[in-house]
Amino acid sequence: MNKSKEYISNYHSPLGSLQIKSDGENITGIDFLDTNNQAPVVEDENEPSVISECKTQLTEYFNRERKEFTVKIKPEGSAFEKRVWTKVSAVPFGQVDSYSSIAKLVGNVNSSRAVGNANRRNRIPVIIPCHRIISMDGKLTGYAGGLWRKKWLLEFEKTQRQQWIFNPTDI
Repeated sequence: MNKSKEYISNYHSPLGSLQIKSDGENITGIDFLDTNNQAPVVEDENEPSVISECKTQLTEYFNRERKEFTVKIKPEGSAFEKRVWTKVSAVPFGQVDSYSSIAKLVGNVNSSRAVGNANRRNRIPVIIPCHRIISMDGKLTGYAGGLWRKKWLLEFEKTQRQQWIFNPTDI
């Protein structure tokens, strides 16, 4: 079996260091380094353009210049997980949805827990915005990057949805 090369690059974000993974054509993973206990990576001078584009789009997102990601991704998972991630990706910037609502959208009203497990296995957080999925009662529940990151992302998007303009006091 010939496995294609995996490219790895680090990116510093307001949420801490991220490790971006690619197969050379698509983004295949984004990991929060402190939650995975991964060693820093030596940057490859010849990183694929998809990683550079991912970094650019993440920077635009964190600089309040982007609400949607268009970088090519290739999430690895079961057919069910991919259906969940597609529905999760349709939740608009600055809004939230519930696990049970996503369960209904994927065709099984009783699969809320399975939706939660699919979100937990999302290997491309932020771009596949699993942080936008919360419990029916509005409580924040599990997030692979830590609940503090989920809360940060939701507050960041909520604030930007309300005021998507340049504010000199943000500097």
